[in-house]
Amino acid sequence: MRFKASLALVLLTGTAPALAVDAVMVSRIDAEHVKVSWNDSDAVDIIVTDTPVAAGAAVPVVKGNRKGEAIIAMPASKRQFVVLRDGGDASLTLAAERELPLAKGSNFRDLGGYRGAGGKTVRWGKVFRSGALPLLTEEDYTLLGGLNLGTIVDLRSLEEREVAATQLDDRSGALFVSNDYSLKPLMANMGSMQGEYVYTGMEKLLAPQYRSLFKRLLADDGAVMYHCSAGQDRTGIGSALILSALGVDRETILADYHLSTQLRRPQNEMPPIDPANFPNNPIVQYYAAAAKKPGGIKAEPLYSASGKSHLAQFFEVIDRDYGGVEGYLATLGITAVDVARLRSLYLD
Repeated sequence: MRFKASLALVLLTGTAPALAVDAVMVSRIDAEHVKVSWNDSDAVDIIVTDTPVAAGAAVPVVKGNRKGEAIIAMPASKRQFVVLRDGGDASLTLAAERELPLAKGSNFRDLGGYRGAGGKTVRWGKVFRSGALPLLTEEDYTLLGGLNLGTIVDLRSLEEREVAATQLDDRSGALFVSNDYSLKPLMANMGSMQGEYVYTGMEKLLAPQYRSLFKRLLADDGAVMYHCSAGQDRTGIGSALILSALGVDRETILADYHLSTQLRRPQNEMPPIDPANFPNNPIVQYYAAAAKKPGGIKAEPLYSASGKSHLAQFFEVIDRDYGGVEGYLATLGITAVDVARLRSLYLD
């Protein structure tokens, strides 16, 4: 299993009051341990919990640490959380690994921990994003089986689902939601933009998918996981819409979006298949062509030909054509009342 340090929590300043324990990051260093780092002038206790609730009554695994970092035992086989208790005012800060340590996953991460509306924080363990999941191991299914998944929203096309089926719903009991469409018009639309504003029109092509995603979030029926193939473009837009609705600032949203370049594992997104057997399947041909490039399949930085973030350009279009994200969500039938409900459900 490959492990890589992953961003866990960025507590941004702004209009919200500063927290005593700040800039918490949980990074996996091996199969049994993580490194927890933070900023605080007081001594800090660290508590490990199986649930994403900042309860401070448990016995700390680390007591009175003033170094701003500690290595603690946390097996990769089980989703756990850390609570940092400030020795100065006894305030509690909840954090977790952002990327889940899957052996054969790609870009599977928790959307929690970001500062949202009213200085509140996006709840950990409630919303997950990912790339395709066709090669998960039994250990991966065990880890994901503990996430209390209520819904899996598959943003992919018919062609993608044909060759890389999602089985996590069957293994976890989650409701599976998808909307049938062909990938060919979407890829043609993106290709026609010549490297600039490549997401233009995706808000229309994927409107049924994003409507379904928000409806399931509003249903509050367990955790929601959504994914496409790479977990960066369609999933990146979906994440940007969710975080925007929750009041997360765009700088943070863009930073989360660009984590995909680091956290993708393209080799795990498509099962081994002979492209000759699928001559008319665009996703098969895409991965086959990418595999022939020097260095094989790799995640490419998500920037336009002129060096601008694809997502930043998407926001420009949304602001211009819809007056912002909430204006676009209104076209999906997501009202201001719905946005208020989302904030009550997904912010602490």
